[in-house]
Amino acid sequence: MFVDTAKIYVKGGDGGNGIVAFRREKFVPRGGPSGGNGGRGGNVYLVASPRHNTLYHFKKKVHFKAGRGGHGGGSNKQGARGKDVEIPVPPGTVVYDAETGEFLGELLEVGDRMLVARGGRGGRGNAAFRSSTNQAPRLAEKGEPGQERWLRLELKLIADAGIIGVPNAGKSTLLSVVTRAKPKIADYPFTTLAPNLGVAIVDHQDIVLADIPGLIEGAHSGVGLGIQFLRHIERTRLLIHLLNGLSPDPIGDYHAINQELELFKPHLVDKPQIVAYNKMDLPEVRARWPEIKTEFENMGVDIMAISAVTRENVDALMHRVARTLAELPPPEPSETPIPVLRPVDEDAFTVEREEDGWRVRGKRIERVAAMTNWDYYEAVLRFQRILEAMGIAEALEEAGVEEGDAVRIGDVELVWSYGYEFTE
Repeated sequence: MFVDTAKIYVKGGDGGNGIVAFRREKFVPRGGPSGGNGGRGGNVYLVASPRHNTLYHFKKKVHFKAGRGGHGGGSNKQGARGKDVEIPVPPGTVVYDAETGEFLGELLEVGDRMLVARGGRGGRGNAAFRSSTNQAPRLAEKGEPGQERWLRLELKLIADAGIIGVPNAGKSTLLSVVTRAKPKIADYPFTTLAPNLGVAIVDHQDIVLADIPGLIEGAHSGVGLGIQFLRHIERTRLLIHLLNGLSPDPIGDYHAINQELELFKPHLVDKPQIVAYNKMDLPEVRARWPEIKTEFENMGVDIMAISAVTRENVDALMHRVARTLAELPPPEPSETPIPVLRPVDEDAFTVEREEDGWRVRGKRIERVAAMTNWDYYEAVLRFQRILEAMGIAEALEEAGVEEGDAVRIGDVELVWSYGYEFTE
């Protein structure tokens, strides 16, 4: 089953926790802190795989999570790094943030690798907090939560040539006779409900062909099956424009298809096209050929006559495709928008009133709250100092926080009082 869109959830591994420990050695009464740091969580990557040509496998699994970092140990032992996760996707996959719609990147060639969710850093053990004023710190951090997000994946097939035309023009038949592809073929419109790929060998040259489902007027705006598959044409270097010889108006079909290409993406109409008039095995089609040929010649379009069923002139068509591809420049990168890297002020925060308390939002303060180990009194005091240093405590007081109010920062809930009592 061909699937060219998918939505998946990815989460980097949480960092391991740091620990509180002290050296315990004979004849060393004040051995000092020796709590090790937690290990970093694993990352999540997308990897272009030669074994996949659709996104169908995401129908069965949509959640992917990397391994958590190991916790620190005594004697300054560092926790192990979490295991990375690699998610296979077909070449030609474009990646977007599902919530914001922001373009994140694309994987074009086998082996391309993209980081999509970074693992959290490990929490520091108490050895990292030792200072000249605090020789025996009794605090340690929890691991940082891994990055998590929903991704929207879109597949744009990568082919040398795309076969386009109105429904029932014979595109699938042509693909089946020049390659080993076995698309569904029948004598009614929209037999092909998904693009098909095949490889034709012409003069020892491999040519990848894509049979694009039939386009109709209005395809660029979603009519019929058009907008689902027009994007697959973007990757092709050459178009084989197949005309249905039994159509009442093959010339009108030719103009309608080109108009749909231009309305979807203006540059598509500039792609080189080889126009072929199909179904010459039928007497009525062959009888119209001289008239059709003259009309196209008057438009300055070089047209061929073929029969995909009997293979008449099919070899000549494929040799022409091979010659044209050889003359074309190397494929250029797609016109997918370049991601914009926006600077993030990690110290920025907001204070909002909620029905049953207050909500503080901010990248840094939420990370600090998640990494604070509330079991240690020194860690609570440290968090209080950070609230004051960042101006959050003052902002809450100015907003009208009162003793006993609930203040939420990430998943942590603080009961506001003069002593800053924290609960999770």
